Amino acid sequence: MRLALTGGATGIGAATAARLQADGHEVVIFDIQKPESDCRWIKLDLMDPDSMSAAIGQADGSFDGLCSIAGIPPRDDNAVACLTVNTVATCAFIEAFMPKLTKGAAVVSVASRAGMAWQTNMDQLEDLLAQTADSLASWCTAHEVDATKAYILSKQAVIYWHQRAVTPHIGQHRFVTVSPSAVSTGILDDFVKAFGPVVAKNLARVGRSGTPEEVAALIAFCISPSASWINGVDLVTDGGMGAMAMMAARNGE
Repeated sequence: MRLALTGGATGIGAATAARLQADGHEVVIFDIQKPESDCRWIKLDLMDPDSMSAAIGQADGSFDGLCSIAGIPPRDDNAVACLTVNTVATCAFIEAFMPKLTKGAAVVSVASRAGMAWQTNMDQLEDLLAQTADSLASWCTAHEVDATKAYILSKQAVIYWHQRAVTPHIGQHRFVTVSPSAVSTGILDDFVKAFGPVVAKNLARVGRSGTPEEVAALIAFCISPSASWINGVDLVTDGGMGAMAMMAARNGE
């Protein structure tokens, strides 16, 4: 298969590109920085609409799937950047890229276990998805959104967007999100800082963080024809953190 992948220079994206190549697929990477792999690289800056248009213009031919992995963690006061890169620009890129997808192709995007409560505030997510890059700053002010809340909302919105996309594209394309938790990449410390004791407790319960390769294996399966009946779902990959946290809360721990 010929596959497109955003965010393939580092972390989960790099591991996924390597896994897909090992499986015999042709991979085209879209990223702001050049990957170390020998995949074709098209520069993409999700903070720059002109860069997005140029990148899509350079993506010649058709593709059998899109792995949308590019994203940034919560840091300091980057609420607007979080919502731009992780949600508004990501969804805009997917929509613009879809005419290049063959029939039956899947869109598999990385969300996060931080977005697991997406069903509780779909009206706000609908409102967020209607925003533009220019309106996000005032939207964050109006909704009192800091960087950590922005990250949570950004991942909830990505999950919701994929759920929403199933109906108009049924029989043509599949939409799946993969939600990891505490993966050992270069940005793990950002999540520990943003979410504090919660991350530490989860890591202590399961004994280790996940690896990019473990998440990549799930993404590779979801993008493949073997997952043809998997559509409109969010798949959590967290080593049991969610289950253990739920039972700990139930037992008053």
